[in-house]
Amino acid sequence: RFAKFIGCKYAVAVNSCTAALHLSILSNNFKKGKKVLVPAITFSATAASVLYSGLEPKFVDVNPNNLTLDFEDLKKKYSKDCVALICVHMGGHPCEMEKILPWAKKKKLLVIEDCAETCGAIYKGRKLGTWSDISCFSFEEKKIMTTGDGGMICLNNKNKFNKIKSLSFHGWNKDPWQRHQKSFGKKNYYTDHWNYEIVNLGYKYNMNDLMAAIGIAQLKKINILNKKRSNILKKYLSGIKNCKYIKPAYPYTLKNSSYWLFSVKTKYRDELINFMKLKNISTAVHFVPLPLNKIYKKYNKNLKNAMKVWKKIVSLPFFPDLENKKINYIINCLNQFDKKINNFKNYENI
Repeated sequence: RFAKFIGCKYAVAVNSCTAALHLSILSNNFKKGKKVLVPAITFSATAASVLYSGLEPKFVDVNPNNLTLDFEDLKKKYSKDCVALICVHMGGHPCEMEKILPWAKKKKLLVIEDCAETCGAIYKGRKLGTWSDISCFSFEEKKIMTTGDGGMICLNNKNKFNKIKSLSFHGWNKDPWQRHQKSFGKKNYYTDHWNYEIVNLGYKYNMNDLMAAIGIAQLKKINILNKKRSNILKKYLSGIKNCKYIKPAYPYTLKNSSYWLFSVKTKYRDELINFMKLKNISTAVHFVPLPLNKIYKKYNKNLKNAMKVWKKIVSLPFFPDLENKKINYIINCLNQFDKKINNFKNYENI
């Protein structure tokens, strides 16, 4: 059902988007030590999946206007030892796939879409998740749709599909349910239904039945959930349009969209966080550039935009059932802060 919704031939349900990313890379038998291009600002699982696979992340700078991969820096960071590229649709904002994909194909890179923060969006006439060789979705409890926790891998390559299915469940060569189905209602009993072979070093990454049942119910609601998010974004964007020091972090394009975050950009980020805390409004800094973390420091090279822009970004409450009165309260507080910044030169007094 999810494959049909996205518009691909095959889909493999797994227990997280982290598992999805890991299996997507493993399905290609890359030589150890090869490099995978990933954005410097993303959730840690994007780069961790590269290390899990015995490869090295090569960080690409971000476009400061939308926090997705900077195409010009991507071209600069490419080298002949790069074998794959992970495009992350940050906060639900699409990467420039119409530029990235033709270039990546010329370089013979495997292209993976990290769709953890979007689900159901259409970009330039194509669903996000159908631009690449493989796409990975997250169904964690806070995401666009949820199975409590979980994920999905979408692709069109049958051989890769079969390998990913095997890797997701202990490396078995036959699906247990399909094996048992063959044994029922046959004149000549199929007695070998219990038999399978372990052909890969696999993992326990499969999605369980309870999660899948929740997912089927959630999938029916996804267009409604995305519409609710879009309506909330309209209110937010309209409410802060006159702010001088607070601007949207993304160039929100709401038609056929699926945004996961409402984030704003301000050079007074920490002051805003403290102000909103006093107003009992929760905020978050979702993404610190990964090369600032100890495990990734040695991969930090020429990431000027990422190192600068992350200090200005803060996320605000954003979920489908956010009530109008709370949205209005948040907007009023943002405008109060913006006016205080404008009136006070000593920002410590805010």
